[in-house]
Amino acid sequence: MSVRDLADYPWDAVVPYAERAREHPGGIVDLSVGSPVDPTPRVVEEALAAAADAHGYPQTVGALALRETIVDWFRRRRGVDGLTPAHVLPTIGSKELVALLPLLLGLGPGDVVVHPRAAYPTYEVGARLVGATPVASDDPAEWPEGARLVWLNSPGNPDGRVWDAASLRTAVARARELGAVLAGDECYAELGWEAPWDREPIPSVLDARVTHGSTDNVLAVYSLSKQSNLAGYRAALVAGDPELIARLLTARKHLGLLPPAPVQAAMTAALADDAHVAEQKERYRRRRDLLRPALEAAGFRIDGSEAGLYLWATEGRDAWESMGRLAELGILAGPGHFYGPFHPQHVRFSLTASDERTAAAAQRLRASTVS
Repeated sequence: MSVRDLADYPWDAVVPYAERAREHPGGIVDLSVGSPVDPTPRVVEEALAAAADAHGYPQTVGALALRETIVDWFRRRRGVDGLTPAHVLPTIGSKELVALLPLLLGLGPGDVVVHPRAAYPTYEVGARLVGATPVASDDPAEWPEGARLVWLNSPGNPDGRVWDAASLRTAVARARELGAVLAGDECYAELGWEAPWDREPIPSVLDARVTHGSTDNVLAVYSLSKQSNLAGYRAALVAGDPELIARLLTARKHLGLLPPAPVQAAMTAALADDAHVAEQKERYRRRRDLLRPALEAAGFRIDGSEAGLYLWATEGRDAWESMGRLAELGILAGPGHFYGPFHPQHVRFSLTASDERTAAAAQRLRASTVS
């Protein structure tokens, strides 16, 4: 397979629904793609501006100050001790790493890439790009011989599933038994909503309770897009097994995957500041508290969604039918068909619309139940 063989970009199929939603007298409420709309934190803007005189090439490995900050962030926010700068690497957003990881690890035909059943499609794209076989499975006991890479996504996109430490430990043990790299996509880890994740940190695949104190064959991926509204900065990171990190670094040097120096400075500032993360989480909490009961009042059942940036909902019919109903209300969401073949009746609702737009969606959903 090559880039030319990739299917049409799935979101293009949503265009007619977006056009219908825009015809609503109150305008469209776009709850489809999880693109942040809130301001970039001032501390980040100031760091970016101070680093604007970036006339030389940045280091692919990342500035030492950034890598030390990432190490401290894992300790402080994720409960992961024992990392050093050799365990971490900045990336140009997380999507490029997800798509390229099979290539960077040297996978190819005959290899298997495992990913969640309800899955962000880029896991499968990365596998197919190198000729590997994607397999959708959430059960470590089902993971096949030949698996070389296993993706976990906790909290999950789109379903908000969280893997607790015991479940992660089982997954890591099985991946090691298979000789596979286990990669945890943890981009929504700051957004826990329901017990126990409203009171305690969502565990990382690098947590010592999970790895038995060894990072061998384990990687964690994280993005600042959601916690810090830095989607436009393309600011993310990967951490874990230092031998794997070294291999990724060498490949990324050859490919010219250099995170821009001003963005590295912005990342350093963002990861060192917890106040803006708490502020952003409260914004998402307000929107979730408005949207969830309105969806339920309109006949949707919320499944999963215990953490993360989305509400995963169904009204018991095909997702495209739900998309049509929502478009008549001026609301755009994401059909479950985009996240694999296992949830054709689910729809994903993002929490990233503004407070005003979220309130408008809630009002329309409630009004739709009045005969």
